[in-house]
Amino acid sequence: MGRMMGMRVRPLWCWALLILLAALDSPAAAAASSWAVDGTVLELDDSNFDSAISALDLVLVDFYAPWCGHCKRLSPQLDAAAPLLAGLKHPVAIAKLNADKFTSVARKFEIDAYPTLKLFMHGVPMEYNGPRKAESLVRYLKKFAAPDVSILESDSAISEFVQAAGTYFPIYIGFGLNESLVSKVAIKYKKKAWFSVAKDFSEDVMVLYDFDKVPALASLHPTYDERNIFYGPFEEEFLEDFIRQSLFPLAMPINYETLKSLSDDERKIVLTIVEDEDEEKSKKLINILKSAASANRDFVFGYVGIKQWEDFADTFGANKKTKLPKMVVWDRMEEYITVNGSESIDEEDQASQVSQFIQGYKEGRIIKERIGGPSFASFMTSFIGIGTVYIMVFVVIVMMLIRSINKEDDESPVARTGDQVDHATSSTVEAESREHRSGEKED
Repeated sequence: MGRMMGMRVRPLWCWALLILLAALDSPAAAAASSWAVDGTVLELDDSNFDSAISALDLVLVDFYAPWCGHCKRLSPQLDAAAPLLAGLKHPVAIAKLNADKFTSVARKFEIDAYPTLKLFMHGVPMEYNGPRKAESLVRYLKKFAAPDVSILESDSAISEFVQAAGTYFPIYIGFGLNESLVSKVAIKYKKKAWFSVAKDFSEDVMVLYDFDKVPALASLHPTYDERNIFYGPFEEEFLEDFIRQSLFPLAMPINYETLKSLSDDERKIVLTIVEDEDEEKSKKLINILKSAASANRDFVFGYVGIKQWEDFADTFGANKKTKLPKMVVWDRMEEYITVNGSESIDEEDQASQVSQFIQGYKEGRIIKERIGGPSFASFMTSFIGIGTVYIMVFVVIVMMLIRSINKEDDESPVARTGDQVDHATSSTVEAESREHRSGEKED
């Protein structure tokens, strides 16, 4: 009986071996094995894009156009970053695709400006909104190649972890916390923050991070030199609430990048508009906003200076003639809210005035206003420069003149030439327009 069973088992092993060999010899396996993170920037096209993305765990793809000036400036930065990212324990590949030529891939990922960077994590794309200089780009991408939760066994390990994390993401350190508890939220917020658990640490660390008992969860914002401590309850719901609300500093500057980072946050923004956010009197007001934010975590507190972003401030009816500072509540829709009796903030006792504004909003003493917008010319100028605006206007005038001539003499052979000129000019305008939109992507 034993010999008969052995005879049956051996053919099963043979079949399994044959199936394995066939799988390894399949086109899919061959495609996967052909991709390696060797420190060079991979050239992708419509025939190999899918195989590269599926074969590599982490790929930063540069969707570019050969005529795009911003793309040409970005390319050497990616060349410099590629070997550094290839050397990580969990390497990150850099690849590029000519989106102007391989339009089917560009349409699939809704590429509408050049250059556009997307990070593919196990085949799933996400927008890359980080830095574009080689050294900073490498530090930024290390986050995505790191473990979900880093285990820190000493004071020096904590220090090294914080230093390596850099300044682009908030950092969470669980002191005396169970790793499995932190892992649940770490997986969910991996794209937004660094997570770690400190297993062994001294009293010096407790003094440094300003907590006096364990377990404790510290959140750090290195850019803003800001930290918060959470003592529990360490149930999943409360833990996630703390992490979600502390992903951003208590009061943050509002600009293109920070608005992008707030896209997933459903809280309304309490926005304070000042003349210049770098002035000393503005900095004092920002500290007051931080105190208000600490007591009102159901809002995001932000500030913007007219000097820093004049067009944006103007959408809320604030300009150099407005009495400032001015506070509004905005849900990122087409309306914003002011509070009756709190149209502006005087220099005296600003803390009370900020509190009165928030209280007035909660009590419903509100005035709804419609978002205004900067003029078309101002908008164009802010993005592409006044010289380019003049060029585009000149091209449009030339096109109108050509069309006018063609209408007067439909029979003339010049009509065909005019059509050709018109087509060529339109192509030039379209190309310029696409590169101008890429200006939003520039550092």
